[in-house]
Amino acid sequence: MPAQPSRNRSAGTPAPGQRADARNNRARLLRAAREAYTLNGTDVPSSAIARRAGVGAATLYRHFPTRDSLIAAAFSEQLGQCVAALDEALQDDDPWRGLRTVLTKVCLMQAQDRGFSAAFLSRFPDAPDVRRERARAEASLALLVQRAKDTGQLRSDFDVSDVTLLLLANDGVLRDSPAASMAASSRLLAYFLQSCPPTDGPPLPPPAPLSLDDLYEPPHRTG
Repeated sequence: MPAQPSRNRSAGTPAPGQRADARNNRARLLRAAREAYTLNGTDVPSSAIARRAGVGAATLYRHFPTRDSLIAAAFSEQLGQCVAALDEALQDDDPWRGLRTVLTKVCLMQAQDRGFSAAFLSRFPDAPDVRRERARAEASLALLVQRAKDTGQLRSDFDVSDVTLLLLANDGVLRDSPAASMAASSRLLAYFLQSCPPTDGPPLPPPAPLSLDDLYEPPHRTG
């Protein structure tokens, strides 16, 4: 079994000193995984991904000993993009604009990639780099929400868990048709954003005790 990823290396990065053929096999596996997850979600059996990549199952497991390690590596780039978007939003002088931009980007990523939601919402015990990036993203999101509240641009009863609700709702409206998914996601996001500014209406019910880690339960896996 290969060594676990170092703390300074992302889940999608090959180990230093890896042979050219091993690097090529890893790249083929990741490309096949992303394609399969995009088309069918993360239920795709690992054996099917190995076949799609044109390698044997033993090669797959040498690079990715567990299913979660493959999913984490396949979507590490997208998670990095989320973290980068949050970092950029925190630099924005207008925190509400920054928050809107982040939510728009993440919902777009969900609509474009069926596997992203499962990867973003799942726990990855074999991928400490992913867990660390997730924790940093959640901390940045909480800070961004508070800043938007402090400037009076975001309703005072908004809770950071409402972003989790948005991600789950957005995942639920996605369909096999890319055009339908984009249209439904855009409309849902518009409804959500219109409800966020301060209002004289009645307050919202108490926030649900939800977090990304506690809320998502992976679908039944068949392989």
